[in-house]
Amino acid sequence: MAKVKMKSIYGVHPGVNMMVDWRESLPAKTGRTLEQWIALVQRDGPDDEAARRQWLKEKHGFGTNTAWWIAEQSVGKSGNWEFDGDAYLKKAQQYVADQYTSGKAALKPLYDRLLEIGGELGDDVKACPCQTIVPLYRNHVFAQIKPSTRTRIDLGFALGKYDGDMPARLIDTGGKAKWLKTAYVLDGD
Repeated sequence: MAKVKMKSIYGVHPGVNMMVDWRESLPAKTGRTLEQWIALVQRDGPDDEAARRQWLKEKHGFGTNTAWWIAEQSVGKSGNWEFDGDAYLKKAQQYVADQYTSGKAALKPLYDRLLEIGGELGDDVKACPCQTIVPLYRNHVFAQIKPSTRTRIDLGFALGKYDGDMPARLIDTGGKAKWLKTAYVLDGD
């Protein structure tokens, strides 16, 4: 009997689509492609990345985020995965592997189970790993999984819309805390 391959819960981080949109809209907004901006910054701009950000803002009128992005690109800090969903997904797998190396390796089965539970909430759930956390998305981040210590995984919930009482066993860490299903449901509204 052939094994049925399960669909991966990992999805392309929304930031990748944002970067693609930025890159594609740059010529219409500025008259130059990203590659042209990088070449200009490397040729005419300051040597220091921070000075390049300031130069892009003052001389070329960029906002903070765009100036930061172009300056990073000009010094080779940002990778091509930012513009490629498949490349991001490969990087995402590595992010998770790196989170559970060395002393945190024993937490990986717990992470796997939390990810499985999150995925069971609905077909619209996707996990978009970052270097230190794995956010769970529906429309927005509704939860995140983070290996905080060698013996603990923190499971955070986005419950800004939650209006009920918090169970006594959960710890409020700066926002309302509840359970995963509630966070998921609230993100659908």
